Amino acid sequence: MEVTLLGTGAPAGLPRPDCSCAVCATALGPDARAATALLVDGALLLDLTPGAAFAAARSGHSLGGVRQVLLSHPHDGPPVEVPAGLPQPGRVPDGRELALLTGHRVRAVAMDAGGTGYAVSGPDGQRLLYLPPGGAPAGLEEPAPETYQMVLADVVGRPDALARLRAVGSVDPTTDVVAVHLGHDVPQGPELRRRLAAAGARAVPDGTTLMVGAYGEVPDVPRRTLVLGGARSGKSVEAERRLEAFPDVVYVATGGTRGGDTEWAARVAAHRERRPGSWRTTETTDLLPLLAGDGPPVLIDCLSLWLTDVMDAVGAWDDAEWAGGGEKALRERVRELTAAVRGARRTVVAVSNEVGSGIVPATASGRRYRDELGRLNAAFAAECEQVLLVVAGQAVVLRG
Repeated sequence: MEVTLLGTGAPAGLPRPDCSCAVCATALGPDARAATALLVDGALLLDLTPGAAFAAARSGHSLGGVRQVLLSHPHDGPPVEVPAGLPQPGRVPDGRELALLTGHRVRAVAMDAGGTGYAVSGPDGQRLLYLPPGGAPAGLEEPAPETYQMVLADVVGRPDALARLRAVGSVDPTTDVVAVHLGHDVPQGPELRRRLAAAGARAVPDGTTLMVGAYGEVPDVPRRTLVLGGARSGKSVEAERRLEAFPDVVYVATGGTRGGDTEWAARVAAHRERRPGSWRTTETTDLLPLLAGDGPPVLIDCLSLWLTDVMDAVGAWDDAEWAGGGEKALRERVRELTAAVRGARRTVVAVSNEVGSGIVPATASGRRYRDELGRLNAAFAAECEQVLLVVAGQAVVLRG
């Protein structure tokens, strides 16, 4: 099947009319996007948007051969004029299937937030799935009988849709995941590519023609990532974002609970509420068994609290204990951790604080902690394919 993306933007397009945000102000040239619409083999049009005929012409195609027009969601804005000769657009009831004279079969997929998804099978047996903006498939519980060769979805707005599809096997590492319905939530260009690559997805400019099943360069999700940042920099949000398109993530909270500390309890609660419901949380600083086993991705938040626990255990705050073996014991624990990261077979994302760029701590114990955290971060980063530094909510790629 051949798919031409006449548009790849959100329903309001990008830039949005009358929006003065930074993303809209810089969404120019190839980063400007019309509302998403797909032309499949010149015969099936998924979503009719303003200017669809001109968009098709610009990409070297015609709508003259379209035999079916299907809508995935209500169009917001002025009425869309149906070009002459084009069938009247409609929507297929959930679960119903159409057979086109062209040999395509189209099944309507129920969504959890309105709209309709469409699973399209071509005459060549290739299968694609197209999801509406803001929607995820509903009722996915049993393993999927087949895997889609291409999925076009709102990866930025609903990464959990991709997680659901992965959980049942509808999406695997060979599936070409293309982000559509792109709006002004993420800056275009390098930042958008970075975020999508972390989810195993990509974006293409308007007018791009893709062959279903022919894409052999699916983005590789980094197996080991370290996310650094200062207090309230957004480092935890960045780390969580990297895994929200995957099911069954193990969230490792190294801070534990602190009886009677209501402020700490509020911080922990805020983190829990932000995580997807399918994630499993474990509170521990014993990271080696988790890194040694197979299983779903692991998110460790954070290494700085792990270090505090280890320094407590080796007596690092007492000069005599530190000189009498505490320092050597800490070095060994860090070596064990980095060796476990090197040998890890599962995806690992770790968070750590970057504390060495400011004022020199006034106490010897503070300086010792600062120095050891810097050493730990450097050793852990050396084992990671990707390292990020988050500053004021903006992720700067240091490696990968």
